[in-house]
Amino acid sequence: MTRSLRRDLYAVGAAALLVAAAVLIGRHIQGTSRTLFVDWPPLLASWGPHLGPGTPSAVLLAIATVAYGPALAARLPWRALLPLTWGTATAWICSLALIDGWDRGIAHRLTTRYEYLQVIDRFDDIPAALRDFTRHILLDSPDNWPAHIAGHPPAATLTFVLLDRIGLRGGGWAGMWCITVGATVCVAVLVTIRVLADETLARRAAPFLVLAPAAVWMGTSADAYFAAVAAWAVALLALAVTRRSLWWAGASGLLFGLTCYLSYGLTLVALIAAAVLVLGRQGVRERPAAVLVPLLAGLAVVPAAFTLAGFDWWEAYRLLVTRYHQGAGGIRPYGYWVWANLACTVLITGLATAAGLRRAGGVLLPRRADTSHRSDTPHRVAEARLALLVSAALLALLIADLSGMSKAETERIWLPFAVWLLPSCALLPHPRAWLTGQVVLALLLNHLLLTGW
Repeated sequence: MTRSLRRDLYAVGAAALLVAAAVLIGRHIQGTSRTLFVDWPPLLASWGPHLGPGTPSAVLLAIATVAYGPALAARLPWRALLPLTWGTATAWICSLALIDGWDRGIAHRLTTRYEYLQVIDRFDDIPAALRDFTRHILLDSPDNWPAHIAGHPPAATLTFVLLDRIGLRGGGWAGMWCITVGATVCVAVLVTIRVLADETLARRAAPFLVLAPAAVWMGTSADAYFAAVAAWAVALLALAVTRRSLWWAGASGLLFGLTCYLSYGLTLVALIAAAVLVLGRQGVRERPAAVLVPLLAGLAVVPAAFTLAGFDWWEAYRLLVTRYHQGAGGIRPYGYWVWANLACTVLITGLATAAGLRRAGGVLLPRRADTSHRSDTPHRVAEARLALLVSAALLALLIADLSGMSKAETERIWLPFAVWLLPSCALLPHPRAWLTGQVVLALLLNHLLLTGW
């Protein structure tokens, strides 16, 4: 066994111990004080071993992708790889969701009392609903919004209102929207890695993005849709800085603005965007106006539209903080969740990502002291650029954790950050072995637990 592999296994062991500690300590806290408000800590889930109509397709898809995915990702033309990645990711998410059946797994997920479809009829007059949005955030306000509506800016709810308006009504359409759009995250991340690092690393990352355990929570969750919007904002920015295109820059800014009006916490995606600007700084220096001016112009569109419509983002966030502490968020112990949230991240990204992050750290840190010619080879430079992008996502996730505004349910809430940790698996040797561990974890989670939010 090589030294690198041994260190990978140490990282995996540490991650597994973190999860075990979160489970055991969480069960003790919940059993004694019942302050966690989750049935199977650290996840918002309950124990319920089961099979479903999605079981055969999930198992067959997992076996086929592990067996042939790495080779296909290495050989296929790039233009063919991207749609295949999206299609396979969509099938994987759907298969996992259908283990719970169509109703529980997809159609009813977004129709519970906490979810967006509960308030569709309150947006018959959209301008009036936006003007009054902040008046219904607090728990003691009249006709207070359900938890997820109050917890997000109104662009999240408006998405489902507009789907309803064009005839895509009900939980089934809403669920499939989140799945099909959410699955494009894989494509956005691959595009970003290819233009900022290199194509080889993007191809190596593809199977890990497709078979991520996070797929358990991407079907069906609005956070999968949020993750896709944020990921495409980053991808278009990467294209803008490398190709110095004002159109890509403007589109990126537009999506960044939308991202901030889908979820307050996604303002932290700015850290990933900053890493993109650092990695593409040469293009920015050569034509700064072609990148920054359309980027900022696009960024202003969505905030300006909502502000003119009467929605005050800052006031809404201030009220949300109060609402958060009025409910379970004010009772859940910070001392447990500040580290148990990281155990949730292990479960959605898999043990392979723990080893990948260890490798990413190893790529970055030695470069400061290593002046050998080998450290400057194109392959090593590409790995360092990938590691920097992953590190920015990890930093965003850690800041979100320390904020205390995400105590529990981070297996869903942190999907937009977690998907950027998965490419670190491209640094691992023997991808089939690591992929096997990823799919086994995903299948066990979905068959043993009944997840919900």
